[in-house]
Amino acid sequence: MQRTLVIVLALALGALVAAPASARCAPDRVELRGDWGTVRFRVEIADDVRERAQGLMHVEEMARLAGMLFIYERPQRVSFWMENTLIPLDMIFADQNGLVLNVHSNAVPLDRTPIPGGSDEIVYVLEINGGMAEDLGIEAGSEMRHPSVPQETALWPCDD
Repeated sequence: MQRTLVIVLALALGALVAAPASARCAPDRVELRGDWGTVRFRVEIADDVRERAQGLMHVEEMARLAGMLFIYERPQRVSFWMENTLIPLDMIFADQNGLVLNVHSNAVPLDRTPIPGGSDEIVYVLEINGGMAEDLGIEAGSEMRHPSVPQETALWPCDD
């Protein structure tokens, strides 16, 4: 009985992991696509001043396909730093339509050097584990999908 339960749970987990990237959008999920393929990250949302200020500070480790999505109210110039951030991060900067405009790779833990988004059109910043963007091929021109992107102008709407 116990072995059967373990097998059933393993099959169910496998089905979740193997779910197609086109599965319905969810607030705790960000998907990216490009010529390199598609990837899905499980995210926490930082969409107010307090949450954005806290970010991933003091986090000692993060699951491989996890991250934090920073959402701003309007397009703007943004800059980040790594003060009190203990793990290297990649920062993926995107506009209001979900177009990736800039990727900063391997931000150095605890460094106070500003990391600019590179444009005054940034609405979304996805932070993931350092080195993953390069490993996966995520670059400027990739597209991001999330329910907070206005669906009428999204490059990759949730209903695709």
